[in-house]
Amino acid sequence: MQVSKKVVVLGHFGVGKTSLIRRFVENSFSEHYTVSIGVHILKKIVDVAPDKKVSLILWDLEGTDDLEHVRDSYLLGTHGIIYVFDVSRPTTFQNIHLDLAILEKKASGVPVKVVGNKVDLVELSEVTEILENHDITFDYLTSAKTGGKVNELFEQLAKMLAPDAKEI
Repeated sequence: MQVSKKVVVLGHFGVGKTSLIRRFVENSFSEHYTVSIGVHILKKIVDVAPDKKVSLILWDLEGTDDLEHVRDSYLLGTHGIIYVFDVSRPTTFQNIHLDLAILEKKASGVPVKVVGNKVDLVELSEVTEILENHDITFDYLTSAKTGGKVNELFEQLAKMLAPDAKEI
């Protein structure tokens, strides 16, 4: 059995949303930064159990400093959200509680994975201390550059979104 699930990946400009998706889908990384405009869509099928596959339709939204401006149409039919921030740039997570509240309002009931990306740029102990001081709860700390925790993030989300997820 295979099901398709729409997952929206969003966050501020330059946090590594496109790089995370490319690392997961293509197992590649580029040092060259290109700005996403609008939305870019990629797909990858994840085996979540014997005879169970989830086709993740990954919507890479352009970065924004104000989630209120994310088009509601981008969020229609969304099954999961990955909210990405850059652990090396506090400006990308200083208003995270407000951003998550906006997402809850715009996509009520949709599961959100909070991801700190670019852990390769900082000491992990520093990152966890900074996040604790800001009372930020996260699901994963990733590095699109090294691939650290990227597959785990998407695979865990696919399992969560699979039918009968409690059995997987």
